[in-house]
Amino acid sequence: MMIKRSKVTVVGAGHVGGTTAQRLAEKEMADVVLVDIEADLPKGKALDLMESAPIYGYDTRVVGTADYDETAQSDIVVITSGVPRKPGMSRDDLLRVNAGIVKKVTEAVVRKSPEAILLIVSNPLDAMAYVAYKVSQFPRERVLGMAGVLDSARFRSFIATELEVSVESVHAFVLGGHGDSMLPLPRYTTVAGIPITELISKDRLDAIIRRTREGGAEIVKLLKTGSAYFAPSAAIVEMVESILKDKKKILPCAAFCQGEYKIDQVFVGVPVKLGQRGIEKIIEIKMTSEEEANFRRSAAAVRELCEAVEKVL
Repeated sequence: MMIKRSKVTVVGAGHVGGTTAQRLAEKEMADVVLVDIEADLPKGKALDLMESAPIYGYDTRVVGTADYDETAQSDIVVITSGVPRKPGMSRDDLLRVNAGIVKKVTEAVVRKSPEAILLIVSNPLDAMAYVAYKVSQFPRERVLGMAGVLDSARFRSFIATELEVSVESVHAFVLGGHGDSMLPLPRYTTVAGIPITELISKDRLDAIIRRTREGGAEIVKLLKTGSAYFAPSAAIVEMVESILKDKKKILPCAAFCQGEYKIDQVFVGVPVKLGQRGIEKIIEIKMTSEEEANFRRSAAAVRELCEAVEKVL
């Protein structure tokens, strides 16, 4: 009897998409289809990955194409396509052009994979997840955005560096929109179970929170052309693995809230249980009045973007 192999399509063969395909291939979690409007780019990267397989020791099938027929019956579709963020450009500046791109891509992948889970990476992320949700008409459980995992990883890495401890000992999550209004939560941040507020002074912690919020912009400034891709691809793969292996990890993801946290009809970063059906549950945590106010401000900023993209839809 032939065993069905999982299939993950990655749309956009730039740095984020290409690195995501590499990480997925090396982990042998699924066969990978890398799609891009520029046909030779995904073909070249796919061929390079296939030629790496004998050395690295994986049997993943990697296909590069501009033809969406190759994506048919994908279990997960990761959408990374869009205009890259440039120095001095805010995520919000990307809104109109990327909304059009994500709309077109979503229409194409949904025709070929009507049962897939859509994982959105394109920026501005929360608004692009909203575009994919509206265009696909999928249930909210099958449309989510990668933001909180990345932002939380940045927060954790800065804390580990500050304390000179293993990143594996640091547990934290960042909620809210993927942008300047994101909400790192020190009260829910621990190092080996010890509250972070007992280990780092308020001034230093405030500085780490500011750096977390500006994490993407810091890398853009240093790279000068392009944006981060190693950490974003790692975040994508953690989410994909939790879905394909039905691990049911609790991860901060951009999810479509329908009353949770008193937020309605908007995508915003919240803790979710992530399993084979996609978002299996949105976890509601208790917040202080100040945290709740900041969270609602973050959601309001996302709502403005979602209202703006309605014109594109």
